[in-house]
Amino acid sequence: MSALPPPEAASVLYREAHYLDAQRWDDWLALYREDAEFWMPAWKDAHTLTASPDREVSLIYYSARAGLEDRVWRVRSGLSVASLTLPRTAHAVSGILLADGAPGGMLELRSTWTCHVYDVERATQHVFFGRYEHRLRRESGGWLIAAKKIVLLNDRIPTMIDFYCV
Repeated sequence: MSALPPPEAASVLYREAHYLDAQRWDDWLALYREDAEFWMPAWKDAHTLTASPDREVSLIYYSARAGLEDRVWRVRSGLSVASLTLPRTAHAVSGILLADGAPGGMLELRSTWTCHVYDVERATQHVFFGRYEHRLRRESGGWLIAAKKIVLLNDRIPTMIDFYCV
């Protein structure tokens, strides 16, 4: 894992961060395949992540884009009490590298990220950070996210965490 990914594949990660920060939910969702998995595993102990979203605790898990679409709908509708006043976010994605061993027609990307979160209501701020594992598949002349795994390194969460904070 040392090669740089094609620029158009890396741009998917940068656009994803931009769309989240701009709250451009439809553009963000359009980056995902219909069957895309979105997973943020929990930590079992200081150095071991949970390995199965079906059998172990996850901080966030959606088995397909429909789950993300439902979450966006709840945020937009005001039915998500935790998201009534959305925080301001600033994502930074860096160190994007191409991983070895991706299935045919796919790319595996590894990167690091931070997200600065400012809670407008409480005038507080927090920084989440970790590693991303993206699996991209080329479709219709572009790359789409087939799977995203978010490893949250500072998992002592001060209030709440949602898709737009990671």
